[in-house]
Amino acid sequence: MTELLSKAHPARPAEGTAEPNGSPDGHLSQGPQGPAAASLTAPAARALPVARSTRRRLGPGRSLPFGRLIGPVLVVAVWWGASAVGYLDPRILSGPGAVVSTATDLIQSGRLQDNVLISLQRAGLGLFFGVAAGVILAVAAGLSRTGEYLLDGPLQIKRAIPSLAMLPLLILWLGIGEQMKVTVIALGVAVNMYINTYSSLTGIDSRYVELAEGLDLSRRQFIRKVVVPGSLPGFFVGLRLGVTASWLGLIVVEQINATSGIGYMMFQAQQYAQSDVIIVGLVAYGIFGFASDAAVRAIERRALSWRRTLAG
Repeated sequence: MTELLSKAHPARPAEGTAEPNGSPDGHLSQGPQGPAAASLTAPAARALPVARSTRRRLGPGRSLPFGRLIGPVLVVAVWWGASAVGYLDPRILSGPGAVVSTATDLIQSGRLQDNVLISLQRAGLGLFFGVAAGVILAVAAGLSRTGEYLLDGPLQIKRAIPSLAMLPLLILWLGIGEQMKVTVIALGVAVNMYINTYSSLTGIDSRYVELAEGLDLSRRQFIRKVVVPGSLPGFFVGLRLGVTASWLGLIVVEQINATSGIGYMMFQAQQYAQSDVIIVGLVAYGIFGFASDAAVRAIERRALSWRRTLAG
């Protein structure tokens, strides 16, 4: 967008030469930069008192490397301490030591890795199809009145209907296999991607559109120089919410007649009151969710490095 502004308002060449603080015809002005200011000598200027203004910091302050890990570490520390002093009943909530021991046994037997790989495959496929569908629908509705009239209404209605509420209908249509599970995840991701990308597209300042029309940009140039930069912030917000939605959908679909996955492992552990196995599954979900969100944040920070925000 800055390229468009520089083209529309080129630097105006100087029409004449003038001394500093003077007018174009060479006469000095009589304002604060005139003879009164010129009469000040260097020692006198240095002798003038300098007023120091104290500014109150209103921002969140400097960011710390790996600062987002402080909260999870504190939660684990409180959990560990409560378990060590006997405040937690191990039959209801296992302590960190028992969870680590159980996770080690699951890894050595290969059970945890197999279930994790299947869960990652389901979440990855649902995220891919959901992001693609959400972005395509947002572009079709955001850049065309016809697309807006045809698509925005049904998608806003779908936003009000949770994807999990459609499970009975999806099971009736698609059965209880992998297709149904991936579809449930993709629906949750697509709605988040559409809402945020569409909002970002329709929120682009109309002056940039008028400027692009005045510069006689082609449709491709308009999308590359105006639409893409203007919609990227909303796209990344939708992507972060979509990643979260993929994990939320995965937790549910893996407990519906599934035979593999982290959710299936947790459901089986519930039957035998194995709280340590359940917590291992929750920790796995949490680690993957936190890591995927951090990855999206890193990509967003690099792609939008030209912005100066409170996030740093």
